[in-house]
Parts: sequence; structure tokens; C-alpha cells
Amino acid sequence: MTKEDVKISSKHLPAVAVGAVIFKNDMVLLVKRLNPPAAGQWAIPGGKVKPGESMHDALKRELAEETGLEIQVGEVVYVFDVIEYNKNGEIDFHYIIIDFLCSVNQYDLKPGDDALAAEWVDLKGLKEKKVNKRTLEMLYTKFNFS
Repeated sequence: MTKEDVKISSKHLPAVAVGAVIFKNDMVLLVKRLNPPAAGQWAIPGGKVKPGESMHDALKRELAEETGLEIQVGEVVYVFDVIEYNKNGEIDFHYIIIDFLCSVNQYDLKPGDDALAAEWVDLKGLKEKKVNKRTLEMLYTKFNFS
């Protein structure tokens, strides 16, 4: 399928989403996603930026909703696209995701919103869980988390 074959409407324009990469000792914070894309997979916590909301504010809101954590947002560490098509060749999702390195003052998790679970995961846990391939790619290439 080529880009010319894809039917595009305004509802399929790319949306901006943000993610928080947070480490605790030799572990990384992951959430089990409830909703697509990547429903049922473990990934970096975060979500969509709402109109009029800054990326940092969106990330703070999403982390509070998904994990109960208050974060300090640092530098951008990874940027990527997620584009998924349905069986008719139409775009279901197109997100431009910007992951930030973040820090927290406390580590007690309270999963909520669209996170089925939130956990601190070590390298062994990454191999045991169904972790999103883009999350793994980011952890391995940017942080040598292997």
C-alpha cells in the first residue's frame, strides 16, 4: 500500500502524544495499556496532548492519571510515529510520540485511567512481559537497557 492509496480525512490527522521515561535503580516505569494503540501491551506511560495544553503539562496530567505520580519533566530522549491501518486501508491511528526523561520524588504507584497496571520493571521483567516493540527499541538504543 502506498501513501497515495490511503484515504485521509481530518479525523486521521496526526495527533501529538507524550511519554515519560522514568528510572528507579535498575528498573523502568511501565504501564499496561487498556486502549489502542498497543492495548494489552506494556509501554512507557503517557498520552495525547489536548488542544491548548503544553507537552509538559500534558505529560504531568497523564502521569498523575495513569500512575498517581507527580513528575519533573526533563529533556526529550526519543521521538517516533505510530501509524496503524484498518483492513480497509484507512488510518486508525497516527500519533507522533515524544518521550521525555522524567524524575519523581516518590515512587508509590496508583494505577488508574487507561492503565490496567503500573509497575517498576527490571531487565528480567522486560523479557517476561509483552512489552511494546517501540518501548523496547527506545530502552535498548537510548539507555542500553539490556
